[in-house]
Amino acid sequence: MLYPQRFNQFTREHADTVAAISCGLLLFLGWFALHLGWLGLAFLLLPAAYVIGGYESAREGLTTLFKEKELDVDLLMIVAAIGAASLGLWRREYHLIIDGAILILIFAISGALEGYAMQRTERSIRSLMSLTPDTARVLLQGKEEEIPISQLKVGDEIVVKPGELIPTDGIILSGYSTLNQAAITGESLPVEKTVGAEVFAGTLNGYGALQIKVHKPAQSSLIQRVIRLVEQAQTEAPPSQEFIDRFEKGYAKVIVVAGILLATLPPFLWGWDWETTIYRALTFLVVASPCALMAAIMPTLLSGIANGARQGILFKNGAQLEKIGKVRAIAFDKTGTLTTGQLQVFQVITVSEYTQADVLKAAASVESYSEHPIGKAIVQAAGDLDLVGAIQVQAIPGQGIVGIAQEQQIIVGNAVFVQKYVTNLPEELREMAQSWEQQGKTVVWVAKNPTPSPSPQAGRGAGFDVMGVIAIADEVRSQAAATITRLKKLGVEQIVMLTGDNEETAHSVAKAVGIDQVYAQLLPEDKLDVIRLLQQKYQTVAMVGDGINDAPALAQASVGIAMGISGSDVALETADIVLMADKLEKIAVAMHLGRRSQSIVKQNIVVALGFIMLLLVGNFLGSINLPIGVIGHEGSTVLVTLSGLRLLK
Repeated sequence: MLYPQRFNQFTREHADTVAAISCGLLLFLGWFALHLGWLGLAFLLLPAAYVIGGYESAREGLTTLFKEKELDVDLLMIVAAIGAASLGLWRREYHLIIDGAILILIFAISGALEGYAMQRTERSIRSLMSLTPDTARVLLQGKEEEIPISQLKVGDEIVVKPGELIPTDGIILSGYSTLNQAAITGESLPVEKTVGAEVFAGTLNGYGALQIKVHKPAQSSLIQRVIRLVEQAQTEAPPSQEFIDRFEKGYAKVIVVAGILLATLPPFLWGWDWETTIYRALTFLVVASPCALMAAIMPTLLSGIANGARQGILFKNGAQLEKIGKVRAIAFDKTGTLTTGQLQVFQVITVSEYTQADVLKAAASVESYSEHPIGKAIVQAAGDLDLVGAIQVQAIPGQGIVGIAQEQQIIVGNAVFVQKYVTNLPEELREMAQSWEQQGKTVVWVAKNPTPSPSPQAGRGAGFDVMGVIAIADEVRSQAAATITRLKKLGVEQIVMLTGDNEETAHSVAKAVGIDQVYAQLLPEDKLDVIRLLQQKYQTVAMVGDGINDAPALAQASVGIAMGISGSDVALETADIVLMADKLEKIAVAMHLGRRSQSIVKQNIVVALGFIMLLLVGNFLGSINLPIGVIGHEGSTVLVTLSGLRLLK
């Protein structure tokens, strides 16, 4: 029973693809039957290919005709295919039935590709929904009870234990912890939260238990707003798509009206006989069908997509390949995009009697017992040193950590914390620390006492010596500055940085990579507003990001670009282009591919329209018959297809 269920599920999820494959298979078998002279079998297989491959196009074309009173290319293709088949039956030139089936197959394949593109929004929303738990632990009369998040009310008190996701936005009533908000706000460091602070749904609680009061309905939480923004931005049709739709409708109207006139007027105007009139009208429908015009675009874009894939650039649809070549402004997220998103030791400064190894070894001996990201960065930097296990390790939230290693008491923490144990901080180290902090780096002081006190609270101010200071920073990607320079040379008019981080950190990173315009301390909807402002001025705008907080901006941007390795699932689903190896320099490669695709598409359109015009004029003058018309039609299609394949190089 399992295999039939899987087959049924596959056919439901990929109905358009199954229809295109079935149409192609039936077409091949029908052609083979005709080749062997088995007309009965061929007349059974080919109509099935028409029905299976053309059903969706016929349904959409007729729906548009009757409901919107509009003609589109879907209906035109069906009419042309049926016209070719009818003419083939009438004149017993059965190869024309094959030509009609090929037209239907081409449209069936296009419909399947379009269907996959339209599924992106649904997948994005499902990924967003997975960020929040289904239930929340609520305090009811002093007891904990799990209830669905949908049942939460304003004023409810919920409990969140260490390592759990925050289920909804709220205010902390009691407890202290660090929250990883990078996915929501873009802040590179976990944020310390205590009583009175606001927490967001979808953020990850650290080591402390929290009691939170719900202060807004669950559906109004930040993550729910992100979901709605993604839905809204992705369902808005871009101007280029609207233009293509209008062109198709106008083209179909002209061809259909011209076909009707050509099938009725010549006997009265020029004395043609009805057989000649109908023959030329049907030939007109075949040669005027837009296969060459459609082939002028898709093979080119698919070739560009394949080229990009070989270079680690994943284009999710062909439209974005075109758009990336038109980009005039680019917005970059900071954390995880321009930076690696991983904290690292930036620099170590020591007092004269200690070495950098001494400072790192002392700090790592106690930080090895900490789960804090800063501690992990210090331990990683001291990885090649022989660390000594510490005892009596105690972390003081928001301040630092103390412990005893090799019978010496070690203190690691911020300046305020260390000053409780050290009377005076060395002036040269204080100045360096202030300089680092102005650059947006986190500064950690290290001190030790050769005669350990029985507890961290005892012996303050006596016997402690400052060993040095450690600067912790989110590392800027090595290729970021070169990428920004290359994009400017390519003619990108505006490059900005959007981040939820603080002003100092944002400006320090922007200066390092060469970005002049910075928007800091932004929530997801703020990033979305900036993208809209850029679109008003520059029209085609790209957004490069990696986090959940970037999803609305990625969806709103003309081209959303996500980092493939560091990017969140939602960012990857929402974006139009994914840099599979997190190499920023590939953005410039993608722009070059986009510009080449535009050039080739324009060339192909000129060739396709030129062939159509020549065939139409030849048909009107009686210079061509239907086989020649089909050869010209199919030949132009093959020509522009081969032209599009140039982008594979």
